[in-house]
Amino acid sequence: MFDITDKKIIITGATGVLGEAMAFHLAKEGANVLIIGRTASKVEKLVSEIRSRNGKADGFLADVTKEPQVEAAARQIQSRYGTVDILINLAGGNLPGAVVRPDQTIGELSVEAVKNVMDLNYQGTFIPIKHFIPLMLPNGKGNIINISSMAASRPMTRVLGYASAKAAIDNLTKWMAVELNTKYGPDFRVNAIAPGFFLTEQNRSLLTETDGSLTQRGNQIINHTPMARFGKPEDLLGTLQWLCSDASKFVTGTIVAVDGGFSAYSGV
Repeated sequence: MFDITDKKIIITGATGVLGEAMAFHLAKEGANVLIIGRTASKVEKLVSEIRSRNGKADGFLADVTKEPQVEAAARQIQSRYGTVDILINLAGGNLPGAVVRPDQTIGELSVEAVKNVMDLNYQGTFIPIKHFIPLMLPNGKGNIINISSMAASRPMTRVLGYASAKAAIDNLTKWMAVELNTKYGPDFRVNAIAPGFFLTEQNRSLLTETDGSLTQRGNQIINHTPMARFGKPEDLLGTLQWLCSDASKFVTGTIVAVDGGFSAYSGV
């Protein structure tokens, strides 16, 4: 039921902390992992490491916010593999200029930085969907997994651009689920994983001090998480396996929280 052997799985943004864990896991489970990234050295390193562990992997270069690059990657993948089974839209993140610091007001926020965060998260999900769905159609089935956030459903202080972008991902996920079933039949699925708080290179300075202790914001998050810890990359792998496999074949249009209880806790 949970088997993903020989599934051809595209992963964008796989060279980060969470992405590497996902890529290694999927390859270990027998999938053929197709890595898309914008930095050649990082893509090549990840592909090489997966292959050194007897996994199947290939790499392609593209900035997911640049449609011509994604279109070119789609042509390359089609030429080598014909079709694909799953698309995981992991590329995304935040930018310092789109964060309202405690000593700032909304009037000081960079409009350009907010636009760039929206492009990275929303366009960086929509553009791959647009160009990789045609590679699923000949199979008569397809599976898309987006990455949402706790910030989508419960907007958080400071991260204005990121929270708005991830709220748009939730809407896109549900819209695409309906669209694909309506146009192409019942064997197409679109879901999203909404991680709670995981320490990554992008948020480490917001959540921890240089000595590793928690910032005020980090403490607030831990105090609002019933499990009282940050997530670990491996905490996402069970949900990922479930969504990639036939175990979830009647699940679509769903945002799955993996958050240690953060979204369930009212704070009282």
